[in-house]
Amino acid sequence: MPQCAYRLFGAALILWCLFPHAPAYSQAGTQTGRNPIIWADVPDPSTIRVGDTYYMSSTTMHMAPGVPLMKSKHLVDWELVGYVYEEMANADALFMRNGQNAYSRGSWASSLRYHEGMYYLATFSYTTGENYIFTTDDIENGPWHKESLGDLYHDQSLFFDDDGRTYLIYGGGNFRLLELTPDAQAVKRGGVHRMLIQDAGAPAGDNLMLHGEGAQLFKIDGTYYIFLIAWPQGGMRTVVVQRAPSLNGPWEGLVVLQDDGIAQGGIVDTPDGDWYALLFGDRGAVGRIPYLVPMTWEDGWPVLGIEGEVPDTLDIPSNGTNAAGIVASDEFNNDVLRLEWQWNHNPIPRLWSLSERPGHLRLKTGRRDASFVDTQNTLTQRTFGPESSAHTALDISNLNDGDVAGLGLLAADYGYVGVTKEGGQTAVVMVAFREGEAQEVERVPVAQDVVYLKADALFRDQIDQATFSYSLDGQTWTPIGDTMQMRYTLVHFMGYRFALFTYATETPGGHADFDYFRLGKRE
Repeated sequence: MPQCAYRLFGAALILWCLFPHAPAYSQAGTQTGRNPIIWADVPDPSTIRVGDTYYMSSTTMHMAPGVPLMKSKHLVDWELVGYVYEEMANADALFMRNGQNAYSRGSWASSLRYHEGMYYLATFSYTTGENYIFTTDDIENGPWHKESLGDLYHDQSLFFDDDGRTYLIYGGGNFRLLELTPDAQAVKRGGVHRMLIQDAGAPAGDNLMLHGEGAQLFKIDGTYYIFLIAWPQGGMRTVVVQRAPSLNGPWEGLVVLQDDGIAQGGIVDTPDGDWYALLFGDRGAVGRIPYLVPMTWEDGWPVLGIEGEVPDTLDIPSNGTNAAGIVASDEFNNDVLRLEWQWNHNPIPRLWSLSERPGHLRLKTGRRDASFVDTQNTLTQRTFGPESSAHTALDISNLNDGDVAGLGLLAADYGYVGVTKEGGQTAVVMVAFREGEAQEVERVPVAQDVVYLKADALFRDQIDQATFSYSLDGQTWTPIGDTMQMRYTLVHFMGYRFALFTYATETPGGHADFDYFRLGKRE
């Protein structure tokens, strides 16, 4: 079975791409696990083990539903099992109303914990300015109960101490300790709220561009450990650990990993007593992707990696699931969307349907919009590496003049292949956002109701290039436009997404019908 490389990447994802409905994973691995364990955007991982099952949460930003939850039996093959919320709040920015949006904000880094039979998820939002605590006794099926802590606590880590007290630690560089009620439902009145540790990233050097963030607090064998990242000027993301015998200190710190920028996340043990860190690496336009790092202990300090490096291969049986557990093709034959889909912002229910035309996703226009990134009800899935492709069949017979519909690669520097209707005439267009504006690169008139559209993305070695094509019969593909250079920016703060969309520039009320969404290997 052939292999391709980026650090080595198993061929199983390529095989899955050709057969996208293969099972996500099974308990019996058929090959050796490899890093990255998921070559797709899964940033800020927070990981727990309950019995023999591992669960992981990740950052959502502006997407809905929010805070994806994944599970695994082996820490390598992960499967999406749900989300913590459908809508975080009824805010104009989260619904893209009144000219507002939540790009790069929404909800940020989550902290997932299990305590006395309950699952807890803490997250915060720069859109609403609040921290939230979600709780459930069934992580895979919910429902989740939400409480607001009122204020915002950046990059919080939820911690249940063994003396019955509950805390958040939060901040950047300087980390503070905030006591919650024992059930974590509110800030404890009269409880502890003080500085926990100052300049926590100092072990990484004297000249830091990032003094510390993404802290996660653990207590192991009576010692408190804070895992965090720092970033030296001209260097890379670095894992720093601070430890202390008490929350009152004294704290001592150590750099425990500095390899290829792989950093930020938490640690978890196995039923057999082995330890791993689940971290992420910035990998250009595909996003921030997770790596599993073996961990041992020496003199009470965690030792990450093999001789200081994150290994390409892992001594864990795997089915090579990689991104197949969190992305999927869809024939739109069900009454509900697959879990792999997320809306760009909170959706407007009346403007989409899977039932009005069975076997199709219908996206309707309800207002006028200026561009692809302004429109409501854009449906997305992650792109994935080392290369990925998506194609769809689009029925354009019910577009109004001024409507645009198609398949995009969603980010701040976006691009798409779509169909536009003007003066009763339709055309396939390739559009790319360049030099601060949307530029139509090529236009081809078409005179039929169904058009096939395809987007290809190449992420190997961070080439980060995309191309688009169209077909009139679903068999023969014609390139359109030119090569688009994809760029990861903080404007959206996430990796590129495949996106199905439609919007009106003149008269709302039209709609587009998508027959299917199929993933495959880039050609």
